[in-house]
Parts: sequence; structure tokens; C-alpha cells
Amino acid sequence: MPDLPHLLAFIAAGWLLNLTPGPDVLYVVTNSLRSGVRAGIVAGLGITAGCFVHIFAAAVGVGTLMATSATAFTVLKYIGAAYLLYLGVRMLMSKAAPPTDLDAAAAAVSGERSLKPIFLGGFWTNVLNPKVALFFLAFVPQFIAPGTDNKALAFVLLGVLFNVNAIPVNVGWALAAGWMARRSAVQKGMHWLDRVAGVLFIGFGLKLAFTDAPAAVRVGR
Repeated sequence: MPDLPHLLAFIAAGWLLNLTPGPDVLYVVTNSLRSGVRAGIVAGLGITAGCFVHIFAAAVGVGTLMATSATAFTVLKYIGAAYLLYLGVRMLMSKAAPPTDLDAAAAAVSGERSLKPIFLGGFWTNVLNPKVALFFLAFVPQFIAPGTDNKALAFVLLGVLFNVNAIPVNVGWALAAGWMARRSAVQKGMHWLDRVAGVLFIGFGLKLAFTDAPAAVRVGR
């Protein structure tokens, strides 16, 4: 593990990165706006679970394969892009609904059946994005001391720390969106917010689809 100054720098960098808007933040915010804070928190936990998959996969070498195999990167890239496009189109085609009591909406999704799809949506949004795997492979090793005996274990520990630190950030996004959803103007414009979110998800999907493979992969072709 890094010394205290480097560890604090790792935590601070992780918070800043998690505050940056992207598909994960958008997924948390849209679910919190639509169904209440609890749904937003569950969405964030699904994203966290997806990150754990990338962390442990990178530690056992799957992430390295993703960073060096053009085929593996391309297949996962297109699957992830298709999933983001699906989410975006579904939001664009959603029907307008009259403003509802947010407490009632939150109660409607408080059951296991309703929350499970939200959790799984966050999970697959993250797991199917190869850029997340490449991020961990590029970011975490910078904070592992060169003389570390068990680098795989250090990678997992730092990855878990990064993931745990992301939870309060996601909760913060959910709380902020839940507070906004209680404003009457936001309630009246919820249908248009779905449209905007749908366009953004489609944009993220297209961006992922046209993402070039890492340099190491292109050289290895």
C-alpha cells in the first residue's frame, strides 16, 4: 500500500473522478429524479457492484487481456454501446405522465421486484463498458509502490478503496436529484428530462462505439 500522502492523493483523485458527470452519474440522477432517493442509491450500488467485477477481473489478468486484445476490446465495446443506446432510446420513447407525488413514486419502487431492475441496470452499464476496465488498469497501478511484493493484492485493495469511496459520492448525487425532483418546476418538466437523459445516453453509447482501441492493442494487431 502507498504511504499516507500518496494514499490521501489517491482518495482525493478518486472523489474528483467520481464527481465528473458520465453515464454512471446520469444513471443515478435519472433514477432518483423519477423514483426517489432510494432508487438513486440502489442505482449507485449497482454501479459499484459492476466496478468490483472490473477490479477483480483486472487483478486476475482479464483486464490486461482487454487492454491487449483488439477482439476482446471491440466485442465488449459494441455490447456496452448497444446497451447504452437501448437505455437512451427507451427514455426517448417513454410516454409522458402527469406529475405525481414523489413519496408515492418512491413507495412504488420500494419492493424487491422494482428495485432489482434498477440495480441490474447500473451493474450492466458498468460491466459492459471496457473503458472502466482500462481506467482501473491505467489509474490504480500509479499508486502501487514499485517494490510491492504482491502487486495483485495491492491492486485489489486500492480498487476496493476507490469503489467504497465512490459510494458517498453516488449517494450525494441521489440526494441532490431527489431534492430537485420535489421542486414543482422539475416535476412538470420530468418528461423532457427523460428526453434529455435519453439523448445523453445515446451520445455516450455512440462515443463508446467509436472509441479507438488502446495504442497497445492497435500495435499488437
